[in-house]
Amino acid sequence: MEQPFVNTRLIDKARWSLPWLLRYPFWRSKQLLSGALGESPRHVIVLVANHYEPGVGDIGLRRVEEWFQLATTTGNAIRDHDGTPFRHTNFVPAEQYDKAVLAALADLQREGFGEVEVHFHHGIDEPDTEENTRRMLTDFRDVLAEEHRCLSRETPTSEPKYAFVHGNWALANSAGGGFCGVDSEMQVLAETGCYADFTLPSAPYQTQVPRINAIYQCGNSFTEARPHRSGPGLKVGDQPRFPIIFTGPLVFDWTRRVRGLPVPRIDDGALAGNYRLSLNRFNRWRGATIGIAGRPEWVFIKLYSHAFFDWDQDAMIGEQMRRFMGEVLELAERTGQFKLHFASAREAFNMVMAAVDGRDGDPAAYRDYKLKTIMSEHNGSHKAMLG
Repeated sequence: MEQPFVNTRLIDKARWSLPWLLRYPFWRSKQLLSGALGESPRHVIVLVANHYEPGVGDIGLRRVEEWFQLATTTGNAIRDHDGTPFRHTNFVPAEQYDKAVLAALADLQREGFGEVEVHFHHGIDEPDTEENTRRMLTDFRDVLAEEHRCLSRETPTSEPKYAFVHGNWALANSAGGGFCGVDSEMQVLAETGCYADFTLPSAPYQTQVPRINAIYQCGNSFTEARPHRSGPGLKVGDQPRFPIIFTGPLVFDWTRRVRGLPVPRIDDGALAGNYRLSLNRFNRWRGATIGIAGRPEWVFIKLYSHAFFDWDQDAMIGEQMRRFMGEVLELAERTGQFKLHFASAREAFNMVMAAVDGRDGDPAAYRDYKLKTIMSEHNGSHKAMLG
């Protein structure tokens, strides 16, 4: 007798999604209640975590040169309410280091069109070790800081700090042992200078944890797998332990119709060619109200992209993005409901820390609140010598 076909992949995705789906109605109810009782967001901070993997050698360098042109064209065309250009934060893989490629990306950062941070794929063929993970992250951190003047730090004499995106979303061994293998990875990140992780969301994959639509602290031991599966949201007055977890929106889009019936799809803030940008999407992201308890007037929207997919680049940073951000800026001007701010991952973290410390007003005033780029230190000392 012929066995019925069973799509095990779909079953796996449904099973992996169940923890956050069960949490979603409670998050949504709380969010609607707080929105009804609280203050409307007056400042919307948008950042893009770009999983940037151009490759190495001549091919990698050519792709960075093409990206340089796209990034500068869009950045010059679209600027926020305080004149900051739209740009991505380029999370570059530690295991794909190429000196010429990084030099070109450092030039892009120097021009103001995209800071460089740390991405890392490992444990693909077999589980990685804590020792190798620590060595890879430390070595890459140091070459970015010393060779290319990328990353940031609190003072000119302190250790470099970095933001992080895990390859294949498998942060802290959250993919069932695949694409990582290091249960204590969060501890390694903390000890090597990671101030915030920008990996999530990752639905419908196994790596998606129940905690959604939040900027929060890990609620479990850094030495165990998936310590970020739960944890308290950041609030004014906190003294957080680092790295904090900085998630993007994970919400439902009910606008799709199949035979006249609404069929929801997940909107996770992906900038991709198969999901066109629109004001409806922007309003969903804004409606997730991701921010700091006690500072409801600041809302953070963390989007993500994979720049090595050429077919997605129009939505990431091309004409479609320019048109979309122009519409968002026009909406802000016409309604007076909010001001739009473009931020790097570091700048968004600084704004979060300013909020935690009780600062208020315009978040753009706090772009360099805690961490300053190493590149700016170098430029400042150079200007001082010229003076």
